[in-house]
Amino acid sequence: MRREKMETILLSADAAGLEQAAAWIKNGEVVGMPTETVYGLAADACNPEAVARVFAAKGRPADNPLIVHIADMAMLPELVSEIPELALTLAEKFWPGPLTMIFKKKDCIPSITSGGLDTVGIRMPSHPAALELIRRAGVPIAAPSGNVSGYPSPTSVQHMVRDMTGKIAAIVDGGECSVGVESTVICFENEDTVRILRPGGVTREMLLTAARHAVIDPAILHELQEGQAVRSPGMKYQHYSPRARVILAEGDYDRFCSYVNAQEEEDIFALVFDGEGEALSVPVMTYGRDEQEQARQLFASLRELDDRGAGCVYVRAPKPEGVGLAVYNRLIRAAGFEVIQV
Repeated sequence: MRREKMETILLSADAAGLEQAAAWIKNGEVVGMPTETVYGLAADACNPEAVARVFAAKGRPADNPLIVHIADMAMLPELVSEIPELALTLAEKFWPGPLTMIFKKKDCIPSITSGGLDTVGIRMPSHPAALELIRRAGVPIAAPSGNVSGYPSPTSVQHMVRDMTGKIAAIVDGGECSVGVESTVICFENEDTVRILRPGGVTREMLLTAARHAVIDPAILHELQEGQAVRSPGMKYQHYSPRARVILAEGDYDRFCSYVNAQEEEDIFALVFDGEGEALSVPVMTYGRDEQEQARQLFASLRELDDRGAGCVYVRAPKPEGVGLAVYNRLIRAAGFEVIQV
C-alpha cells in the first residue's frame, strides 16, 4: 500500500495523548506504541487495511505474522478458538509481560495479521501506556517492532522518530524500554509441553516453573529450512541488522582481542562486554555487563555503531543461557548467521 508522506505527531503518554492515539487507531491509522520490550507499530488487528499500513510502514514481508496485543483476559476468547489449560496457567504467571502464546485463531483475525496461518500470537504487554492505549482503542492491537524491516528494533522514542516520521500518524513517547528485546514466543506441544519459537525476557527456566517441559526450537539458533513455515516473527528473515557488517565471535576474550587486532579491513569496530576493550586496537563499544543489560542495550548499540561509521563489527558472543539466549538469537540474525570461533 503506497501512501503520500504524512505528518507524524509526537504524543505524551498521558490521558490526552493516549486518547488521541486511540482515536487514530480506531480510524484505521498506525501509531507508534511503547511496550516493555520494544516500541511497536500499533494498528487495529481486525482491520485488514490498517494492518496493511503497518506492513507498508515497515517494508515487512507479508508472510511474517504479527503479534496481537490485548489489555485483559476477557479479550482472549474473542480472538482464539482454543485456550489450553496450560495457557491459562502461564497467563496467570507471566501476563502482563513479555510472553507471546500462539493459539488457533478465530475468523475475526484476518489472514494479513496472521501471515496466512490459522494461528495467531497473543500477548498482554506490561507497559502501562500500552495497556491503557489498548483499553481506550477498544480493539486488539497488532504491533510488530516499530523499525524499518530488518533494522535493529527501536527501544526509545528517538529511534521511532528516526525510523517512522512521515510514515505513521503518531508516536507515543513512553520512555526507554525496560526489557529491550522482543517477547518470548511459545506454542503448545501438548498439555504439559511448550515449544520456544523465539527467546525473550521470559526464559526457558522461568517457563519450567509452570510447564513440565520447555523445548527450544532449532530455528532459534539455526536458519529455517527451505519451505519451512514462519510460525513466529523473527524466524525467517535476516533481522536486527545495522548497515555495518556484523560478525559474531565465540571464544575467550584474549583470543577475541588477538583475532580482531589482526584484521586489516577499514572501519572495524568491536562490541564487547562492560569492562573490556583495553587490549583492543580498534574502536570499542560496550553493551552491558550481564544478560539483562545486554538485552536492554543491544539494539541501541547496533544503531550507534552505524552513527559512528562502523563498516564491520566484531561482537563478543554472550552465553546462550537465560536472557542471554535472546541476545544471542538477535545477534546471529543481525550477523546473517556469520559466526566465527576465535
